[in-house]
Amino acid sequence: MFGLSVSRGVAIGRAVLVASSRVDVAHYFIDDERVEPEITRLRTARDAVASELTTLQRELPAEAPAELSALLDVHLMLLRDDTLTGATKHWIRERHYNAEWALSAQLEVLARQFDEMEDEYLRERKADLEQVVERLLRAMARGPASSFAPAPGVRHRDFAGEDPLVMVANDIAPADMLQFKRSVFTGFITDVGGKTSHTAIVARSMDIPAVVGAREASRIIRQDDWIVIDGDAGIVIVDPSPIVLEEYRFRQRQIELGRERLARLRHTPAVTLDGERVELLANIEMPSDAAAALDAGAIGVGLFRSEFLFMNRGGDLPGEDEQFEAYRTAVIAMKGLPVTIRTVDIGADKALDRMSTNELRHEHVLNPALGLRAIRWSLSEPAMFRQQLRAILRASAYGKVRLLIPMVAHLTEVRLTLEALARARQQLSEAGKAYTAVELGAMIEVPASALMLPTFLRYFDFVSIGTNDLIQYTLAIDRADEAVAHLYDPWHPAVLNLMARVIAQARAAGKPVSVCGEMAGDPAFTQILLGMGLRSFSMHPSQVASIKQRVLRTDARRWSLLMSRVLASDDPELECKNAALVLSPPQREDLALGG
Repeated sequence: MFGLSVSRGVAIGRAVLVASSRVDVAHYFIDDERVEPEITRLRTARDAVASELTTLQRELPAEAPAELSALLDVHLMLLRDDTLTGATKHWIRERHYNAEWALSAQLEVLARQFDEMEDEYLRERKADLEQVVERLLRAMARGPASSFAPAPGVRHRDFAGEDPLVMVANDIAPADMLQFKRSVFTGFITDVGGKTSHTAIVARSMDIPAVVGAREASRIIRQDDWIVIDGDAGIVIVDPSPIVLEEYRFRQRQIELGRERLARLRHTPAVTLDGERVELLANIEMPSDAAAALDAGAIGVGLFRSEFLFMNRGGDLPGEDEQFEAYRTAVIAMKGLPVTIRTVDIGADKALDRMSTNELRHEHVLNPALGLRAIRWSLSEPAMFRQQLRAILRASAYGKVRLLIPMVAHLTEVRLTLEALARARQQLSEAGKAYTAVELGAMIEVPASALMLPTFLRYFDFVSIGTNDLIQYTLAIDRADEAVAHLYDPWHPAVLNLMARVIAQARAAGKPVSVCGEMAGDPAFTQILLGMGLRSFSMHPSQVASIKQRVLRTDARRWSLLMSRVLASDDPELECKNAALVLSPPQREDLALGG
C-alpha cells in the first residue's frame, strides 16, 4: 500500500495496532510489577459499569419500551463476555499494554469479526460493543489513575521477544507520540496525516521511517503481521516474501553505514566553502533531549518546545517550580550553550485535556489551526502565562536563556507579552528570586508577522522562522489533513519570497534570524537558505550531521548570486536543482568529513 513518505529509511518489524476511539485513550507499556494493578483497574471498571447498567435497567419507567430493557441486557452480556474482558487481560499480560490500550486493542479485534459476519443483525451489534467499551474507558478515567511513564530500561524485546515493532494507527496523538518517542518502535504507519503533521515531525525527529496518509492501513494490517516500511518511497509492504525481506535488510545495513560516516562530522565546525560560519542548533521537546543535542554536535538549543511539559497530565498544568526544574535541567545540561525556550504552543494539533478554565477542547473548535492557540491561548490565561515566564526567567540564572514567543501577529499581542514579562520580573524581584536578562524573540509563522517584521523588530531581539506553520497559513493548507497534503509545498514561490524577505530585513536591522521548522533539517533546502543569507539553522539532533555535510559542500556567496533568479522563477525547485549541478563540488569523502 502507498502513503506519504515523511521520514526516510527502512523499518522492518511486527505490527502493533493502536485502535482509534471516540474516547481519548493513553497508550503506553507497563512493566511486570504493573500487570496485576492494571488488571484490577479493568475489573473495577467492569464492575462499576455492570452496576450502572443494572441500576438503569431496574429504574426504567413502566411505560418504557421493552426494547430498552433488552438493549441493556445485550450490553450486560457483552460486558461479561470473556472475549472482551478476558482477552483484554491477555493484551495486558502478554504485550504489557496499559489497560486502556489493551481494551481498545481488543475492541479492534472484535469489531473486525463483527464486520465479517453475514447476519445483518449480528453486524449491527458492533455499535453496542463500542458503547460498552466506551463506558469501560470512561469508568477507568474516573477511577484511580495508573502511572503514565514507561518503566526505565523497558525494551521492545520485553514484549515481543527479539522482534522489532512497527506502530500502525489511524492517527497518533501528540501526547502518545511523546510517550512513544521514549519507547520501542522502529517505524510508524498512519491512515491520515500530511508531511508536517505532528506524527511526521516526531518520526523525523526520532530519525525512524514513517509513512502517513496510508488510508486503510490500520484496517488491513493485523496485530503481529510482518511489515516493511519504505520511508523513501512511501510504501508499506505487508507479509513480505523472503526475497523482499532480504533486499530491505541489505538497504538497512547501507543506511546504517551512511549514518556512521556522517557521525564523524560531530566535532567539525560548520563552515561553508567560502568561509561563512553557520550555527547549527537543536530542537528539543524534553530536558532529557539536551544530551542528544550535545552528542550530535549542536552548538545550542534553537527551540525548546515547552508544551510537551503540559501534556499527558489529565489537564493538570505544571506549576512554576516544576517548570523551573525542567528548564534549569536543560540549561545546565547544555553547559553554557544558549537555550531558546518557546512559550507554550498549545492548540491546533497539540491540544491539552483542559484547554482553558472554561473547559474549551480542541475537538469542539471548528478550525483549531485558526483558533485559540500559541500566544493567543497564553494571553487568555494570564496567571498561567506569568507562571511560565517566571519559571523561564529563573532558569536564566543558570546559563544563557532566550525566550521565544509563538504565532505573534498583532502589535497588541506584543505589548501584552512585554507587560506580562515585566510583571513576571517584578514578582521575582519582590520574592527575592534570581534571574538575569533574557533576549526576547518572535516566531514568524503567519504571513502577517512576516509583513509586519520591520515594526516587530523594534520590540524583539531576534526572530525565528517557523516554516511548518508559515507554509500552512500562507497556502491555506491544513498540514494535518491528508486530503490537501499534496498542496503543502515548501517550494511555493510565495513561501520562499516571504522567507527571503524576513531573512533580509532581519539581517539589515542587525537582528539574528534562524529557521526552526522542518525546512531547517531538510538538506534539499540548505543551499537555498544559505543563499538567502541564513546563518542559523535549528533542527532535531538527528538531522545535524546531514545538514552540516551540506553546509561544508556549499559556496554561500555563489548561491546568493543566484537568489534573484530562483525567487523570480515559476519553479524554484527545478531552478535550484539545475544550480546545484553547476555549483556543487564533487562529493568526495574528504569533503564529507570536512577535510
